[in-house]
Amino acid sequence: MRPEEYASVGELVVDAYAVITPDVDYARDDLTAYEDDLRDVAGRAAVADVLVAVDGEGTILGSVTYVPDHRSPAAEFDDPDAAGIRMLAVTAAAQRRGVGEALAVACIDRATAAGRTWLVLHSTEWMTAAHRLYGRLGFARDPERDLEVNPEFVLRAFRLRLTG
Repeated sequence: MRPEEYASVGELVVDAYAVITPDVDYARDDLTAYEDDLRDVAGRAAVADVLVAVDGEGTILGSVTYVPDHRSPAAEFDDPDAAGIRMLAVTAAAQRRGVGEALAVACIDRATAAGRTWLVLHSTEWMTAAHRLYGRLGFARDPERDLEVNPEFVLRAFRLRLTG
């Protein structure tokens, strides 16, 4: 990813998250509070790997943040044997074309190459298409690692075992 792409990738992520957030006050309020983080691609790129998927013309179709270990300020986990996935987003026009899967597999490949035992991520209850993707890739729900944003809004944890 190039620095000149940061702003457009930030907007892509905000747009993707806005579409899947239901019209309930606590979800909209939390998304609004989170939008600055979603847009802060430069900040993520300084502490993690921000990957993009592009088509043949160079149009950005999606993005994901790969968190290499628990010491990264971007980590939402404390397991020293894990890496993480954050902010996976695909443009509406590119959905159902394998873009999200390609980005997730790129993270799996990076974590495997780094010798990590686990790859972890968090997702909202409304990201059902993403949940199906994670299941196809072998991720399992890990409720013990769920994160409570507020009493009504819990981020669901998923983990993939990478090594024996």
